[in-house]
Amino acid sequence: MMIYKFYQQRIFPHLLNQVMQTPSMMDGRAELLGKVRGEVLEIGFGTGLNLPFYQEVDQVYALEPNRDVYQLAQKRVFDAPFHVQHIQASAEKLPFADHSVENIVSTWTMCSIANLDKAIQEIYRVLKPQGTLHLIEHVQYHDNNTLKKLQDILTPIQKVIADGCHLNRNIELELLNANFKFSEKYYFDAEDLPKIGRRMFMARAHKL
Repeated sequence: MMIYKFYQQRIFPHLLNQVMQTPSMMDGRAELLGKVRGEVLEIGFGTGLNLPFYQEVDQVYALEPNRDVYQLAQKRVFDAPFHVQHIQASAEKLPFADHSVENIVSTWTMCSIANLDKAIQEIYRVLKPQGTLHLIEHVQYHDNNTLKKLQDILTPIQKVIADGCHLNRNIELELLNANFKFSEKYYFDAEDLPKIGRRMFMARAHKL
């Protein structure tokens, strides 16, 4: 148990910081975030890799429950040309008022939220009526049964080594079931990642 805690606190944050900088993922961030304006709540801020890609943002609320991970974001936070406020809370209980946030961003975060249904309910609650959820996530294959089954088999192992990450979530369906609609959405494969986690879903969603 102590070894695993050491891994989570001292090794995993650095691994996460490296893995999340693959070229395809950085390209995805650029495409998703370049259109975001004004005030942003970022779910799963991580090590701050999104910050350089915001073009016209005034304020970022950086929701990151893992303080060890957030510590690795300090230089990026300092270099940001806008204010960044750390919010140490979970996505399942957002410390924001109803209908109060214009933009919510989630990049490769919904895979690792323990209670995703509750987190999506919270995102829906705090998002303004005309607000936008901007997201990019790795998801379950829907057109390759072999890889889909392999994702199911490997997810319990992935959750242990990658801080709760699921390989087999259908994020589009989860959002549709929570009364979101999409103004943009598409799937693509990140060719520089292992095939088991290559399928990506990028979208902008709004309340029905």
